[in-house]
Amino acid sequence: MDWFGWQLPKDRAHKAPPFGPQALLQDLETRVPRYLDDVDEGKLIYPACKRAGSDAGGDVSAIWDHTRLEAMRYVMVVPRREFELLGDPARQPEMLDAYLRQRPHDDTVIEFTGSTMADLAIAVVAGFNWLNHCASLVEVNREKFLGTLSAFRKIIVLGQQWWAMEGADARYSQMLAAQQVPPLMLYLVWLEYTRLAKEIASAARFGPSIDRAIEKRREALAKEFTDRPGELGAALDELRETMAAFENAREPADLDG
Repeated sequence: MDWFGWQLPKDRAHKAPPFGPQALLQDLETRVPRYLDDVDEGKLIYPACKRAGSDAGGDVSAIWDHTRLEAMRYVMVVPRREFELLGDPARQPEMLDAYLRQRPHDDTVIEFTGSTMADLAIAVVAGFNWLNHCASLVEVNREKFLGTLSAFRKIIVLGQQWWAMEGADARYSQMLAAQQVPPLMLYLVWLEYTRLAKEIASAARFGPSIDRAIEKRREALAKEFTDRPGELGAALDELRETMAAFENAREPADLDG
């Protein structure tokens, strides 16, 4: 539907990478620097949340995807490629413990310490701070962004408990074999960045209240098809279907095409 701007050219539509932590890391290693290069060359407005619908990458799918890449860029520049540890099952207990010991900060300009686990924690928190910054720029409903860091700490605690249970390594292998997502730090971060970036993309494209935006769209359609009730009904049905698709989407790629 044109109002949502979901129709992406095939060469720009991001498809989900092959399943698995290493596949995700390899995908991010490629796409994060490529995205930042496009920004540096003036091909895309930065941050993504400030784009108009008529701008390159101004559709809701691109804003969603690019906003989470902006958050993830901090992790991807951790020195010596230590970000790879995020997907290493053998290091998860150590990593989760280190994250909980790290004091939160409010910086989006960061300096690394040389301590592997501390640097990863610093980078993850910086990504959340960036998302909070973007949420403020587009006036996301405050209730949806209250306590993002404290909420993530609770997720980390649950992950810590999961890895502490007997048989965690076997469960991890079984979940990957079934293409299920185990509580690796990599997935915990990426999924939460993705969820928050969707809220930012929604506010950037439709305003702070998507319900209000949809109601305005209904009113516009009613005026446009005043004397054509059949076409109005079809347009409203399409609007409902499109809205349901947006609500159910877990990935930007779910909206492409």
